[in-house]
Amino acid sequence: MIDFLRGRLVHKDPVTITVDVNGIGYAVSISLQTYDRLPSTGEEVFLLTHLHVREDVMQLFGFLHESERALFRLLQGISGIGARIALNILSKCGAAEFRDYVISGNLGALTSIPGVGKKTAERIVVELRDKMAKGEPPGSAASASADDPRGEAIMALLALGYPRQVAEKAILKATHELSTEERNTGNLIKAALRTISG
Repeated sequence: MIDFLRGRLVHKDPVTITVDVNGIGYAVSISLQTYDRLPSTGEEVFLLTHLHVREDVMQLFGFLHESERALFRLLQGISGIGARIALNILSKCGAAEFRDYVISGNLGALTSIPGVGKKTAERIVVELRDKMAKGEPPGSAASASADDPRGEAIMALLALGYPRQVAEKAILKATHELSTEERNTGNLIKAALRTISG
């Protein structure tokens, strides 16, 4: 499974981007909210991904924050919502705004999303209201840390198979070891791996 991509952004439009990772171009479907926060073409981009596989197609979806990916996956567990509608929801509203719609039972806001009819909106509210009323939007804790190099470094270590507690402890130690100027994602990962293997 492809958990994330880091590479050069070679093309972008509001629905699809192409990321060059060591000479391989990955076509990635994105939401409008992700598009609005992308760097300029030619710059490095880091995306969390979800590989959607059907009999006739394999499609890669990209997200800048874990909260978006977690919500995308949660939505697909609801009858009548596939990958395309889940992406439409992310394009229309963020995780926190969507949570407000669900908790308040705002069917009007939900049905204004392309592909979401009244019955689907009602299913969303029925299935997710209690879950979302108990806490934060899906993945919100992770998304807060994904905005800085430490969060990206932790996610990279998780993708390599290290337990979260080990990854967070190693990145914390690496943060103390490196100067402010040195604390980019790559240096944090290298220092953390030295700590883990040492």
